Amino acid sequence: MIGKLSGKVDYRGKDYVLIDVNGVGYAVYCSDRTLALLPVTGEPVSLYTDLLVKEDILQLFGFTTLIEKEWHRLLMTVQGVGAKASMTILGTIGPEGVTRAISISDWNAIKAAKGIGPKTAQRVVIELKDKVPAVMSLGEFEVLDLNESSLRDGSSTINQRNELSSSGIQAEALSALINLGYSHGDAAQAVAKAVEKSELLETPAVIKLALKLLAVAN
Repeated sequence: MIGKLSGKVDYRGKDYVLIDVNGVGYAVYCSDRTLALLPVTGEPVSLYTDLLVKEDILQLFGFTTLIEKEWHRLLMTVQGVGAKASMTILGTIGPEGVTRAISISDWNAIKAAKGIGPKTAQRVVIELKDKVPAVMSLGEFEVLDLNESSLRDGSSTINQRNELSSSGIQAEALSALINLGYSHGDAAQAVAKAVEKSELLETPAVIKLALKLLAVAN
């Protein structure tokens, strides 16, 4: 499985980019939003990738963040959403938009993507709602340096993450809710209540409970 590519932009197509990795060119299909963020030809680039395997084709899809990649993977588990439809959704509202739409059950936002009907949009919201906290927690991995030294020291990185204090977990959860569009006051209050009620003090659990509290409040 090819999970990430780092090289130089060799060519930019309408819906894909050709990345030169040590003389080997990889055609990586991207959403419109991702393509717009990529550097010009000849410049270095890194993309997280997902490999689609079919009987007659191998196709790579590229993403700038782990969150975008994970939503792509999850969206394709919903009946009626293939790779193309997933990329259309991500290209229309972005990974942050997908996170917010699913967390607040706004299936109309999903339906805004071309070719996505109301029934499919509703299935996306219903089937993936419980996945939101876990996907959001991937954001903390975006800052990791994915080089050889960090891979060798992976165990120490995990240990450091496990030693996060309660205040650190609250800060992560608060930041995630604010990024979803909630006000600082509402988000802080929900996080505080979630921490009090949560039996397992981990970021995804706190986010999930806080979202439920905010949904009831609204």
